[in-house]
Amino acid sequence: MYFLDICGNPNLAPLWNVVGTVINIIWIGVPILLIILGSIDLGKAVISSKEDEVKKAKKALLNRIIYAVLVFCVVWIVGIVMDAISSIGIEGTDTTTWRTCWKQIRS
Repeated sequence: MYFLDICGNPNLAPLWNVVGTVINIIWIGVPILLIILGSIDLGKAVISSKEDEVKKAKKALLNRIIYAVLVFCVVWIVGIVMDAISSIGIEGTDTTTWRTCWKQIRS
């Protein structure tokens, strides 16, 4: 039995639906939350009119934007890694099988 055959098991379909929902929430919600929180911090620093706090808040906002982009890119990175693994021909890693499984999880 291959590792990726677990997506074909109908008993695990509810689990994959939950996993797909969690992935979508993380993929969309975390970057939005990071950017909003960074903007709030920057707004507080600007209102306080302290130059040192504004510089710290700008740096924190930039870091949060970078983290948001990285979190957003995790899904693409997983796809690239899985494509690379399936293309080198490891036994049990068929490209069409993992793509079908990934689409099932994400939908």
